[in-house]
This record gives sequence, C-alpha cells and structure tokens, in this order.
Amino acid sequence: MNQELMNAIVDKGVDVGSKLIGVILLWIVGRFVIRSIMNLLERSLKARAVEKTLITYADSIVSVLLNIMLIAALLGFVGIETTTFAGLLAAAGLAIGTAWGGLLANFAAGAFLVVLRPIKKGDFVAAGGFVGTVEEIGMFVTIINTMDNVKTIVGNAKVFGEPIQNFSANPYRRVERTAQLAHGADHGRAIAILREALSKIPNVAATPAPDVTLLDFNLAGPVLAVRPYCHNDHYWQVYFDTNAAIREELGKAGFAVPQTHHHVDGR
Repeated sequence: MNQELMNAIVDKGVDVGSKLIGVILLWIVGRFVIRSIMNLLERSLKARAVEKTLITYADSIVSVLLNIMLIAALLGFVGIETTTFAGLLAAAGLAIGTAWGGLLANFAAGAFLVVLRPIKKGDFVAAGGFVGTVEEIGMFVTIINTMDNVKTIVGNAKVFGEPIQNFSANPYRRVERTAQLAHGADHGRAIAILREALSKIPNVAATPAPDVTLLDFNLAGPVLAVRPYCHNDHYWQVYFDTNAAIREELGKAGFAVPQTHHHVDGR
C-alpha cells in the first residue's frame, strides 16, 4: 500500500513537473513570438510613415490581445478549459466594467484622440488641466511632461472632454508683453525704439512683424503692447529677451521711471 502511494506521488510529481517545464517553455516561446510580432508590426507601421501616436496605440492593443491569447494557451496546456477561462474573463470584464466604468470612456476617448489627432506625441499643449509636452497617448491615459519636468498621467476622457490648446500646431505664436511709460513720455519714440530692439532679438519672426502699439492708460501713464512672434520652441527665450529689451532700451533712451499719481482734494 505504501509502495502504491509512493508510486502515485512520483507519477503525479513527474506529471506536474513535466507540465511546469512545458508551461515555462511555452511562456518563453510565446513571449519571444509576441516580441517578434510587435517588432514586425512596429517596423511595418513606421515603413508606411504612420503617426507615432497611432503606432503606440496599436502596439498597446495588439500586445494586450496577444498576451491574453498566450495566457489562454498556457491554461489550456495545464488542462484548464479555455471556455471556462473565457467565461471567467467575461465575468471579470463585467465586474471590472461595472466597478470602473470610466475605463471604457477613457478607451473611447483615446481612440478619438488617435483618429482625430488634435494632439500627438511631442506637441506642447494645454490639455486636461495641465501644460506640457505630450509624451504618450495610450489606451486609457495620456502622459504629459509638464514645464517643471513632472511626468503627469491624465485620463483620456478628461483630455478629450475639455478644451485643448495645441501650441505646436501653428508655425508661430505671439508673445504678450507690456511696457509701462511715465506721464509725459513720448510714446511714439518709445514704440520706434522697441520695434528696432525686437527686430534684433534672436528667433523673433520677421513675418508677421512684431506689434508695438499704444494699448491702455493707467494712473502711472500710457501702456504699450509689446508683441513679437516666434516659433513655439523659442517662446520662452523670446519672452525673457523681450523683457530685457523693454527694461534696457527704454532705460538707455532716458525714459523716466513710471510713477503713480494721485490727486487729493484738500477741501
């Protein structure tokens, strides 16, 4: 009796061991096949000059599907019916869908982002309440690297459901600055000085030409609008150089420091 038990244990151990080795080999081969398919898909899409965002999105979908197929194959190999696995997967999907209904909205929004392409990888945008560079548009989330170098993950539904500003879409954008003048200052001369100074700032677009004009008046005096144009890549360099030009050029030209004037009635 003991010998029969030992034989049964040995037979079971051999069976389990052989299946375990088979599962490991099948996993290794399956992962190798999946990587090969993913590399082939990526090369094929790149050869057809498909948008990078669409390539990333397609890679994510195909990778998930292939890994599900591999898991189903592993379960079938060890004797678990794939129909049972499919039923469990469907039940799990229903439970997950009920608990996290937002995932479907994020998935649908991601599909629209890829198809309509309001933004793409590498664009500098304001989307989902954040400003930064798009690093990736995935199946469920968009990754934005903000200006202070923080990796920010935003649900696709939030990105697509709110206004999107794509600062990289147009060939140039306008830098908005102002110059405060003192009462009695010759605003026409100040405008001429600033226009010449802006034309010398690196990366300021010649067309359209910078705008320098009388914008407003306040208690300190007239206010000039100073608006050079540049490519988005040079925005902050032009922004800061414009500030320096306003300060330095008007100072060298002898313009008085603006002061607020109040009249108090002594009666």
